Amino acid sequence: MINLIPNQEKKKKVKDFYFRLTVVLFMVLGCCVLVASVSILPSYFLSSINKNLANEKLEMQKKEPMPLVDQDSLTSVEDLNSKLSTIENAEKNKYLVSQKVINEIIFQKMPDIKISQIFYENNVLNGKKINIRGLAPSRERLLLFRRALEDDITFKKVDLPISNFVKGSNIEFYLSIIPS
Repeated sequence: MINLIPNQEKKKKVKDFYFRLTVVLFMVLGCCVLVASVSILPSYFLSSINKNLANEKLEMQKKEPMPLVDQDSLTSVEDLNSKLSTIENAEKNKYLVSQKVINEIIFQKMPDIKISQIFYENNVLNGKKINIRGLAPSRERLLLFRRALEDDITFKKVDLPISNFVKGSNIEFYLSIIPS
């Protein structure tokens, strides 16, 4: 097939094609910008209105005088503060067996002595008492553990029954401690 269109015409058609393509792209881009603007405008207007309302309320609150504190409010605040300080002081004076005593027992314990149970008793008649059950490898190690607890100022009395010394090794012991 013979090409009957001259080269000048071909160049002009290509140029016209690119021109039309550019115009169509700009039209599509313009439509996209228009649609985006139309979809964003309502939320912009709502947010600007909300901002203006918030600023107006803030200005109105700034102009209002602060109410004076009446005597009833002051007495209720003082009463509440005294109640809170009473509760805080009660918490401070509370006997914390887990922090004071158990840490001392574990600190005095030798690595080869195994403690299996620690009981805490708070009897009205006898007072506070801590009972320890465990396993000691030998009589000597158990005796050293008892002496270490007796030397500690945290404990007033350490009671290790003589029946714990019947076995020579792998001794299951029971120890009673009265804290200071």
